[in-house]
Order: sequence, then C-alpha cells, then structure tokens
Amino acid sequence: MPSTLPLGDPAPSDGLLPAQAVEGAAERAFGLYVHIPFCAVRCGYCDFNTYTATELGGGASQDAYAGTAISEVQLAGRALMQSGLPARRLSTVFFGGGTPTLLPADDLALILRAAIDQWGIEDGAEVTTEANPDSVTPESLAILKAAGFTRVSFGMQSAVPHVLKVLDRTHTPSRVPQVVQWAREAGLAVSLDLIYGTPGESLDDWQHSLETALSYQPDHISAYALIVEDGTKLAAQIRRGEVPGIDDDDHADKYELADQLITEAGLSWYEVSNWARTPEQACRHNLAYWRGDDWWGVGPGAHSHVGGVRWWNVKHPTAYAGRLGQGLSPAAGRETLDAGTRSVERIMLEARLSSGLDVEALDAAGRRAVAGLIADELVDAPAAFQGRLVLTLKGRLLADAVVRRVLPD
Repeated sequence: MPSTLPLGDPAPSDGLLPAQAVEGAAERAFGLYVHIPFCAVRCGYCDFNTYTATELGGGASQDAYAGTAISEVQLAGRALMQSGLPARRLSTVFFGGGTPTLLPADDLALILRAAIDQWGIEDGAEVTTEANPDSVTPESLAILKAAGFTRVSFGMQSAVPHVLKVLDRTHTPSRVPQVVQWAREAGLAVSLDLIYGTPGESLDDWQHSLETALSYQPDHISAYALIVEDGTKLAAQIRRGEVPGIDDDDHADKYELADQLITEAGLSWYEVSNWARTPEQACRHNLAYWRGDDWWGVGPGAHSHVGGVRWWNVKHPTAYAGRLGQGLSPAAGRETLDAGTRSVERIMLEARLSSGLDVEALDAAGRRAVAGLIADELVDAPAAFQGRLVLTLKGRLLADAVVRRVLPD
C-alpha cells in the first residue's frame, strides 16, 4: 500500500455506498484487510504508509490502535448494511502493514474477534498476518492461532547478511528457521516473502536465499523484484552513487532462477510472484484482489473495493483516529469504476494468474493479438486454443507488455 493516496471524488462522511456496489454482491466473496501502520524502523526501500512508535501519539498510538481499528470495523458493518449490501460472512482476513505483530497478539485477536462478531466467518476461512521474524514469540503465535488465525507470512527477504543490511532489515538470518518452527508448532501455515535485485546482491546470493528458504519447507513463497520508489532512503543512496542501481536483466535472471528452484522444490506458481505447495495453500485473500472480489480495508491509508466502488482512507494515523473519534468515515476519497475500466482491470489482474484469463473477455483486437503472443512464446498455445490466456515463463517476465498488447486501444 504506497504512501501516496490517489486523487478521487469526495467520499461521504457516513461511508454509505452507491447502488452499483449492491449489484451482484451476493455472488462475490467478501474479505477484510486490516492495516497496522507500525514498524520498529523504516526500511530503506519501503514506500508503504508506516510509522515508528515515536512518531505517533494519542489515539494513533500502538496502545490505542486496536480500539480505533475496531471503531472502523463497526462503522463498516453499519455502512454496508445501510447501503443495502446482503449479509456476507468473511471469507478471508489479512493483517498487513507495517508490522502487524508489533501490536500485542491479544490486540490482533481483539480486532479479529470484532470483525467476526460483525460479519461472521466462513468455515475454513483464511486468516493471515504478516510478521517480521524478530516480532513474534512462541506465546504470541499460540495466541494468534487460538484467536482464529490460520497462517503467518514472514518477511524473510534474504538469507544473506549484507543484503539484509542494504534493506535495513532488523532480523538475522538465523532467526527465520526458529520462527518457522514456532509457527508450525502453533498450527499455523507458513509463507515466506523474499525480495530479489537488491543492490549488491549477486546471483549466488540470491540462490543461497532461495535454497535456504526452501530448506524450511514453507507452504507458500512470494518473491518480489525490488522496486526503488522515489523519496525512499534507497533511492537517495542510488542517486548519490553509494549503491548500484537496479538492472532489469539481473531481475530477469533471478526470477528465472526462483521459478526453477521453487518449482523443483514442489511448489507451483499461481500468480506471477507467488508459489504454493498445493492449490489450497495459495493466498486466497490476494486471489480475491486479483479476481475483483469485495473487501473492506481498515486502517490509515487502507484501500477498499466493493462492486466497482473503490475508496481509500486518510493517510496519517492521527487524522484517521480523529475522524473515527467523531463518528465519521475515515475515507479520504473514492471512485466508481465504469464497465470499461472494470474490464481493463480484469484483464490486467487475471492475466497474471496461472488459471489465466478467458480470451472472450478481450475485444476483437485483443483476441487477434493472441496469435502473435503464441508465436512470440509469451502465452501457452494449448491453453490459448482452449480459450484461456496463460502466461509462459517468458510471458511472466514480460507480463506488463503482454497485457498492453491485448488491452483495448
């Protein structure tokens, strides 16, 4: 969740949604995202809406945050009901950040309980929290499991100390196997997040990180190319020549290596940057994003989407807490997507999935472009002949270019 909010139309102070949001809602899954905006330190590459504890106070403090977030959960329940949305149980819940596990586990449990009290939760629902390896204990993980959490996603990023140092990560590599063991003992599924392309990271470094992560036998791995965002510490370091810049060919080599090693270890890709040991262990919450389902985003700067209506909360935790304290929606702005925009977004997102995109979702020009994509070995030919646009490995490396070729002019 980038820290810069988009432009948009004014959002109503009561949080009510237009009639468009109600159409077809009973057929769409409903999830909850909870943004925890706290970090022990700000990583040099991070452009997310996060704050250290010393930067905040009052209703925005870590101590008060659970109560503030619960206020938005309750507001969300009222707004959805008064807008005419059908009652739907939560299918997924995802706590992201920031570092959610900087809050006491009991506070995360309170927020989850408030959400379940508000909407109910489906049998077998997925409930995830992100965590830094140095922000959990066996006791905290056991509390989360007892509260209803089902999986934890650890920000491992790398197994190489000098790479972690460039990223300003606070944990040591030896901490990761320990927390993976604790999570398993608590009964939680485990995902590991990795970043490739850090300045100074060699291909051997990246191979070591991959092999180390896979040795822990995670249920799920995410591997993301490092993106240098304007305004970050890392961008300034590159601009001053203190660390080398980003190399697209290096990123491609590392992605190919990741796919090779992760696949050989028994995990399969289901989205360009994500692999799971079984289809059931794919992150269902993120799949809901890519498939255009509904979710409410709780927290400062959090984004929400219901039936083609998208909105985002005020960015700063103090402003967020202040609006909720007055009984007002914390939304800063929103947009209502027309049919054309929703179609374009569907193409952009579903094309990234291993399940592929229905070729019939393309216009005539887009369907004609598929033959060229097959010839260029960017999409799988047998799948295309069966009406699905599925990226090859080469196509995943060039996913944005593939999408541009099939989008309407």
